[in-house]
Amino acid sequence: MWIFRITSAVIFLTSIVLSVPLGFDVGGRTCGLAFSLSLATFYFWYSVLRLATPDKSRFRYAFVRAIGLTQWIILPSLLIWSLNRFSVDADNSSGWVERTFSGKRAQATSLREWIFGPDGLVEALTIGTWDKLLRWSTPVFQLVEGFCSLLVIQAAGQITRWLVNRGGRSDSWMIGLLVMSASIISSSVYFLWRVMQFPEIGNVDATLIGITVTCAVFLGAWGIGSGKGNPVESSLLFAYIVLCIYQIFTDYQPSHPLDPMPAPPQAADFPPFPPIIMASYTTLIHVLSTLPSTIHGGFNFIMAALSTITPSVIISLAYRFFVLYASTRIIPAIRESGARALSQEASLEDSDGAGQILGLLSWFSPSILITVYTSLLMQHFASTSGEGGGGEWWTSQGGDAGGNLWRWINVAGTMALYALELYLGKEDDGTLTGHWKAD
Repeated sequence: MWIFRITSAVIFLTSIVLSVPLGFDVGGRTCGLAFSLSLATFYFWYSVLRLATPDKSRFRYAFVRAIGLTQWIILPSLLIWSLNRFSVDADNSSGWVERTFSGKRAQATSLREWIFGPDGLVEALTIGTWDKLLRWSTPVFQLVEGFCSLLVIQAAGQITRWLVNRGGRSDSWMIGLLVMSASIISSSVYFLWRVMQFPEIGNVDATLIGITVTCAVFLGAWGIGSGKGNPVESSLLFAYIVLCIYQIFTDYQPSHPLDPMPAPPQAADFPPFPPIIMASYTTLIHVLSTLPSTIHGGFNFIMAALSTITPSVIISLAYRFFVLYASTRIIPAIRESGARALSQEASLEDSDGAGQILGLLSWFSPSILITVYTSLLMQHFASTSGEGGGGEWWTSQGGDAGGNLWRWINVAGTMALYALELYLGKEDDGTLTGHWKAD
């Protein structure tokens, strides 16, 4: 049933979001890379097995279902294995290259131990290759995010233009969309003002922000004035540019330490709530205090795992997967059948080559999710290390410092691509909505 699929997806996302940063925080950089690599490998071969299993094979189908049910045991097992083998200790603080090719490997008693043993060549090459892959994929993920965001923005503009021009309640749609666009721009201006209040904003940063915002405003006005865009497109483009700037200059955390909490006031003569509410609250606290220690330990573990997650990474992950998923619906709609394709997922049975590729990628979405999430975590750790924001442990374990260059390149590339689209596009180009029926 669909309710079980949604529940399973939520549990999967929650477990991945909590466990991967926990591996980095508790075990160190190598442990986090090893855990994410083992997860991505497991779900890659699980997806291959699902893809290769025909519907008529009952035994293979039951085998795949059994693996799917045991993944909730495999995931914590992989985390425990990674923490046990790759955690940072006194003898395991250097990078994988130093551990493999330094003189310490001369202590190996045999060639087999040097290749397959702890910190051996195979172990170092697999984690090292995964590390390089994640570093090199960061620009790709960043540029793909910008392209997909622009695709979603233009699709939203064409859909809203179709809603206004189809007749009937066009005036109501126009007023509602104008209000929505104004709300988006107002919210973006507020967050832009928040960015400008950060103490780490220098003269060069302020100049780059000013140039970027000016170009975004100019492109929005050009699109509306030429008739090739509309207020919805312009507002969404401006909001995305502000989002990119916000991701570059903030960690969604307070820049200054919090002020000490004032002393609690003395108890009043009368309770703050009616006696029945206070009695219920006291009873609830007493019941919670009598719970087994295992439940308290599990709650403390979840809170510790949540404390390792940076909100900026979660927001970036959610937004990136939203635009990627929306693009898998928009691309077939542009190439083939308009509105009908928006309600259908891409599959390997599509006649269009792009739809088949998107359908193939959808089978490997768990591995792609883990790869993108790990790449975002590494980009966050590199940014905090480059800014001196408490991320020295990342550079001390072989990580790179800095990581915002490709975000600036993505901002410039997205605006350049939108400007090219406005220059070459036609007025009221209904590429997406050309198949739709208008009364």
